[in-house]
Amino acid sequence: MMKRDPAVTTTSSPAVSMPGRQMEELSADEALQLLGTVELGRIVFTRHALPAVRPVNHLLDAGDIIVQVEDVSTLAALLAAQGDAGVVVAYEADVIDQGERLGWSVVATGYATAVTAPDEVERYAHLLQPWVEGTASGAIRIRPDIVTGFRLRKSST
Repeated sequence: MMKRDPAVTTTSSPAVSMPGRQMEELSADEALQLLGTVELGRIVFTRHALPAVRPVNHLLDAGDIIVQVEDVSTLAALLAAQGDAGVVVAYEADVIDQGERLGWSVVATGYATAVTAPDEVERYAHLLQPWVEGTASGAIRIRPDIVTGFRLRKSST
């Protein structure tokens, strides 16, 4: 655990205003639609009673987010406390151009459960290609209960 020296203070720079930019909230439907346009995101879960984040690839299937897990310890941590309802996770994906400071970000929060039906396991294994060598350890279905998002866009003024 890192300790902070109380004698050391940090200063933050003032917020930089970006003229000509606006942040616009997205509807849940539009946010979920944007999430479906990219393959990579980040799953946020609890591991050893602390928040953990892992980059994973995903697809949308009938409104659910299907995530491929390539790390056995991550899969175990995600599903260790799973009851019938699943374990609460957050899933985030975005596309933001850092130079232009334009783009979007979406966060979906819901319950994750292991994909166990043999036909679904096989189907998702073919649809979700691993980003690293080796075999995937499984797939997880996230049923989003809360979907939020925003778009950074040029203002019309």
